[in-house]
Amino acid sequence: MTLTARTKAPDFTMPADGDGSVSLSDFKGQPLVLYFYPKDDTPGCTTQACTFTETLPQFHKLNCAIVGVSKDTVSKHDKFKAKHNIQFTLASDAETDVCERYGVWKEKSMYGKSYMGIERTTFLIDGNGVIKNVWNKVKVKGHIEEVLAAVEQLRKEAV
Repeated sequence: MTLTARTKAPDFTMPADGDGSVSLSDFKGQPLVLYFYPKDDTPGCTTQACTFTETLPQFHKLNCAIVGVSKDTVSKHDKFKAKHNIQFTLASDAETDVCERYGVWKEKSMYGKSYMGIERTTFLIDGNGVIKNVWNKVKVKGHIEEVLAAVEQLRKEAV
C-alpha cells in the first residue's frame, strides 16, 4: 500500500527510546514529521538524524514534532541517541507492523541480492492526522530543508 497526501495517517503506538512509547494521537493539534530510516548508526541514517537535531529549534518554532522510526530495538535507539546527541523521539517497529501500514517495508537489493528493508521515507502529518506531504526514496542531502519548507507552508495555510 502506498500512502499519499490528503489521506488519513494510519494510527500507531510503538515503543520508544527511554523505555517510553509514542502514538500518533500524542501529536493531535500539531504537525508531525514521521520519518522511517533503515538502521541506527549507519552513515546516511546518522547524517539524517543529526541534521534533524541541528534544525530542531526551527521545527519547534513551528510547533512541529519529529519522530524517527526503524526496526532497531529501543536499547539500540538509546545508544544511538546518546552517541550522537539526538534530541527527538526514536521509535522501534521491530515487527515492521507500522512500516507495512505506511508502505515503507519494501523489497530492496544490494550487490544482486534481494532482501526486505525500510525504504527511507518521510511523512508530514498535520494536527488532524492527515498526511500533507510524502517524500519517498529520500536522499539525505537537502532533505531536511525541503521538509522544513513544507512545515512552514503548512503553518501559513493554517493561519
